[in-house]
Amino acid sequence: MNIKSLLLGSAAALAAVSGAHAADAIVAAEPEPLEYVRICDAYGAGYFFIPGTETCLKIGGRVRTEGGWYNAYKAGQDAGARGTYWHTRAELSLDTATDTEYGPLKTNTVVRWDWNDGNSTTTKLLWANISLGGFLVGKADSQYSTFLGYAGDVINDDVIEYGINGTDELNQITYKYDAGNGFTAVISLEDSNSGTGATGANGEDSSDHYAPDVVAGAGYKAGAWQFRVVGGYDSIVEEGAVKARVDADFGVLTAFVMGGWNTDGDKLNKYAGAGGAGLGWGDWAVWGGVGVPVNDKLKWNLQLSYDDLKTFAATTNVKFNPVKDLLIEPELTYVNYDAVNKDTWAGIVRFQRTF
Repeated sequence: MNIKSLLLGSAAALAAVSGAHAADAIVAAEPEPLEYVRICDAYGAGYFFIPGTETCLKIGGRVRTEGGWYNAYKAGQDAGARGTYWHTRAELSLDTATDTEYGPLKTNTVVRWDWNDGNSTTTKLLWANISLGGFLVGKADSQYSTFLGYAGDVINDDVIEYGINGTDELNQITYKYDAGNGFTAVISLEDSNSGTGATGANGEDSSDHYAPDVVAGAGYKAGAWQFRVVGGYDSIVEEGAVKARVDADFGVLTAFVMGGWNTDGDKLNKYAGAGGAGLGWGDWAVWGGVGVPVNDKLKWNLQLSYDDLKTFAATTNVKFNPVKDLLIEPELTYVNYDAVNKDTWAGIVRFQRTF
């Protein structure tokens, strides 16, 4: 073997070894393209697509702190309770929406944390519901309150109760109809126990009661005017109430009048103002109010209410938004309980940041 042959053989061997190593080398995969958060504006401002899905998510909430003073009359007491308080609240809301062949599939969840004078914090699942094609199931405010738009634009709007006894938030199965021409309607089966616990408005034992309460309403809006009516049936007491409301928007001010009728004024039921103090409307109650926008940062509101028991309440406030999403709201309330010859006053100042 000559030197030339030896060199050629060595070169061939080296080439073979190099090829083998090249065949065994790990080739790095191409990096996945970075997926940025996509805006989802089909359901309104603030929604974005959850990465990797077609579900839209909106995160929001508010932080509130408020201080006040009061000398509130309470039934069964010779003298009203007097004092001051400071209350702080935080709420976190999560809304989801996905397009389906039956319309948007939505969820709404709100968790609330409250701190009052003292050193304890309470946590509450305020709302948790699913909606699709006009149907809603889960926990939400009673349609008896929401369908009419609650009452006036004041904090202390329920001295004469327009909602239900206990708490408005309850489990329900609801169907809402919107014809698209101004006509709307609602029917709702609502949990008779989730609002009041195991006791009815008159002390009835409802622990083995299974029939739901029923709420139904209809309304029509044309131009600056809107008319709505809603009724609620308390299946434990076997009585109910009906409310009707008229709203008008005149541009320089908005106004509303709302009246309620109790099917039996001699009985308390959750839809006729049977509040925690054990007081109802009697046979009827009426509410009214106005709102006057002074400019884009300032609005003045007034609400008046009166019932068959000759209870009169007046609340006024000023809502000031120095910057977007920040609210400063001082408010004053006067109440006269004619049946017991009691007058009360209460004041509050609220600071609230919404996001």
